[in-house]
Amino acid sequence: MATEPFFQSEIPFNTSRIGAAAIYCSDGRYGDQMDDLLHLGCGWPRYDRLALPGGPASLSAHLSVFWEESTLRKYLEFLVRTHDLTRLALIQHEDCGFYREWLRIPGDQIEDHQRADLVTARRRILKYLPGLEVFTFFACKQDDRVKFLSLNQDS
Repeated sequence: MATEPFFQSEIPFNTSRIGAAAIYCSDGRYGDQMDDLLHLGCGWPRYDRLALPGGPASLSAHLSVFWEESTLRKYLEFLVRTHDLTRLALIQHEDCGFYREWLRIPGDQIEDHQRADLVTARRRILKYLPGLEVFTFFACKQDDRVKFLSLNQDS
């Protein structure tokens, strides 16, 4: 915890945009690994972040996320327009509490729902933002590491 009245980052501010964003779950246990995937795996030195419980689940057409989808869609449209986004990553992670607690999906069915929801979210985004290139990933724990499976499909 900082004890001084301010903290100044030693990382220089870069004003250029690279036109990429990611929507993923706000579960802090995965934050560093999400950055690692997007920085090293995708080659995005910076990206706009939309981190919220369940991440792309809010774009899945579940009735229980109707209002969340409306808000997330407005945010995404804003970022595409003002930050010149051309690429978007949608990332889910295994054993997501949002699916278990908010959507009430039984534990043994969560991953199947998440994978299907990624397909739905991607399809819906491409419909209302057709110029965007959308990538989908599923994160799973493997020992003390996180492995990302690319679930990209052609349409």
